[in-house]
Amino acid sequence: MTQTPAAPAARARLLRTALRSPSALTGGVLVLLVVLCALFAPLLAPFDPVAYNPADRLQGPSLEHPLGTDIYGRDTFSRVLFGARTSLAVAAISITLALLAGGTAGALAGFFRGNVDVVVMRLSDILLAFPAVLLAIALLAFLGGGFWNLTLAIAVVYSAPFARVARASVLRVREEAYVEASHALGNSPWRILFRHVLPNAASPLIVEVSLRLAFAILAEASLSYLGLGTQPPAPSWGQMIADGRQLLETSPWISIGPGLAITLTVLGFNLLGDGLRDLLDPRLRRQ
Repeated sequence: MTQTPAAPAARARLLRTALRSPSALTGGVLVLLVVLCALFAPLLAPFDPVAYNPADRLQGPSLEHPLGTDIYGRDTFSRVLFGARTSLAVAAISITLALLAGGTAGALAGFFRGNVDVVVMRLSDILLAFPAVLLAIALLAFLGGGFWNLTLAIAVVYSAPFARVARASVLRVREEAYVEASHALGNSPWRILFRHVLPNAASPLIVEVSLRLAFAILAEASLSYLGLGTQPPAPSWGQMIADGRQLLETSPWISIGPGLAITLTVLGFNLLGDGLRDLLDPRLRRQ
């Protein structure tokens, strides 16, 4: 397929807009840093994150243990690095499932309307009627804890917002002139949906993914704090904070390390989402 001359110019404008966005740059750097820490945790971690060492229990921050040790003598810094793997994996898998389920249902509802729209929107209303964490707790009470059940619960919770965003975006695109022209040429509805509507309705979903990743990380930490997430001794930021809650006055570093990791990660995804929203705004792309 021949590339139009406008394509490189459009990409150049998008790049200039991204470089002018402090939110996108700061968020991208923070997210990249967390992802790299998760990927290279085995190389960066100075100690085994699950190995017990009672002789070193509750040591304060030092050159050997930058974030101190916990009640079992485990290095907090190493556990924070490996905890990034757990949090990012749960967030990435759950949001991918939520996007596939909710985004597909919302796109079909917005494009075909009728009974499909009614059913999808009423199911979304039911899910959105419950607070996200409360609904996840109810699902985990039925399914049981653990990595995969936690991932599934978060995916179910956030499928409804994706359905609504996808529906709204598809409703806007389906009224465009090029979609009507494709109908007039006799193209099938499925071809129109996949060839013309979905590619042009994807921008809001991209922004929604970045923002929902932050919510998923917070949900994973909250549920792990309650003991419903990844089970010990596997490192999890929420579980690490729970382990240190009784020692905040005497050994606060046990909770401070994972707390800072959650804060920086969520901040990074939020800033990245804000930057993407500005970057993908058609009004900015015309500048």
